[in-house]
Amino acid sequence: MTRPLTLFQKIWNAHAVRELDGDYALLFVDRNVVNDLGAQGFLTFKERGLQVRHPELTFGTVDHTVASLAGVADDPQERDNPFAKSLREYGERYGFHVFDVGQEGHGIVHVVTPELGIALPGSTLACGDSHTPTVGALGAIAWGTGSSEFQHVLATQTSIQRKPKNMRVRFVGTLPPSISGMDLILHTIGQLGVAGGSGHAVEFAGPVVEALPMEARFTLCNLAVEMGARYAIIAPDETTLAYLKGRPHAPKGTAWDDACAYWRTLASDAHAVFDKDITIDVTGIEPQVTWGNSPQDVIGIGACLPDPDAETDAERARAMSEAFAYMGLEAKAPIAGIPIDWVFIGSCANSRIGDLRAAARIAQGRKVASGVTAWIVPGSIEVKRQAEDEGLDRVFLDAGFFWGSPGCSMCGGAGNQFREVVTAGTRVVSTSNRNFAGRQGPGSRTHLASPAAAAACAIAGCITDLRQFSKAS
Repeated sequence: MTRPLTLFQKIWNAHAVRELDGDYALLFVDRNVVNDLGAQGFLTFKERGLQVRHPELTFGTVDHTVASLAGVADDPQERDNPFAKSLREYGERYGFHVFDVGQEGHGIVHVVTPELGIALPGSTLACGDSHTPTVGALGAIAWGTGSSEFQHVLATQTSIQRKPKNMRVRFVGTLPPSISGMDLILHTIGQLGVAGGSGHAVEFAGPVVEALPMEARFTLCNLAVEMGARYAIIAPDETTLAYLKGRPHAPKGTAWDDACAYWRTLASDAHAVFDKDITIDVTGIEPQVTWGNSPQDVIGIGACLPDPDAETDAERARAMSEAFAYMGLEAKAPIAGIPIDWVFIGSCANSRIGDLRAAARIAQGRKVASGVTAWIVPGSIEVKRQAEDEGLDRVFLDAGFFWGSPGCSMCGGAGNQFREVVTAGTRVVSTSNRNFAGRQGPGSRTHLASPAAAAACAIAGCITDLRQFSKAS
């Protein structure tokens, strides 16, 4: 009798070229994706005289270092910044396609790979960026590579990976209105901690996940990295297939029908055994917002900040006290009402069309508070175009938001070649995935929240409960 397998194990086994010692395997990589920062790995690749084994399976995009300023595609200085120029030159040298600034397909790597159908269910994908597991939301195995592994994939179209343990997180219950994928995953990280998924491939499942749109699924898998997971995956279903149909690199005609027939078989077996199997009831979850320098430092919007003196773990109490000092906050005070300076809605975690629609519903007919700077940065040229066709750009501009061009922008402060940052002490509500000290500029204070919550904070001028705006809409 065949042993029941998890979805991750099925895809892993289908791509194992050879099993190696110590739970390692040589995996075939279906797609390899390069961004402008990761392209620096080509320097050693070139010095070693290596060649890209399958340039037709390799794609590049300029995302980390370009500015989000409107009209950046027409700015020669931005188009030819050293990082973008290098990636473009390597694409020409080794014969792989680069989605350049202003061109069709350009955008943040983890947004455009699913959007273009480069990532597909049942496939494997490697990229030199830690949030590559985002595309596991399609039912794929995807992971971030270091420089040496990056070169190995380019030269051989394979990667040596250690087989992880399997973990399932099932969401059950009734999802309250106004609760997004960002709220779900922040709540989960708060429950499990930043090491909760360490050493595991995490599968998100359950009736709540099955009802989520693709945007929310991408967000879950994106921030799975922030709970220590190397891989994240969601079984493909009809929502997945509807999202992929007609994508430029997705199968066409009868090949599409054949692909769908196979993709519908991709699920964990009923009796598959997970090393960790966790169920989270989402009923009653409030909009989430972080308060410290880790995604696990998170509470519901109606809660008060925790008390380090009540923490029994001395190391945790020390970290909490340091976070309060850095963030300029006081223990036991309400999180709601804290004044803010800046709002950033974007990044590979929350910059897709559904994310922008959610933010626009809050911004419609309202104004950004005096003294607050608010940025909206679409994740791709396609998202930007679709939002403008729907008039979302006018909603944001009329409300006083900045409307940007695709790129990573303020997520890691690398936009405009590391100049899209805020000054020390600036308090930012951000829809990105990391909030460690200095992430968005030296001395910056970052609170993570959903796109709708971030828009509400921009209007209120402080950390606030988005539900008050939803009721008034």
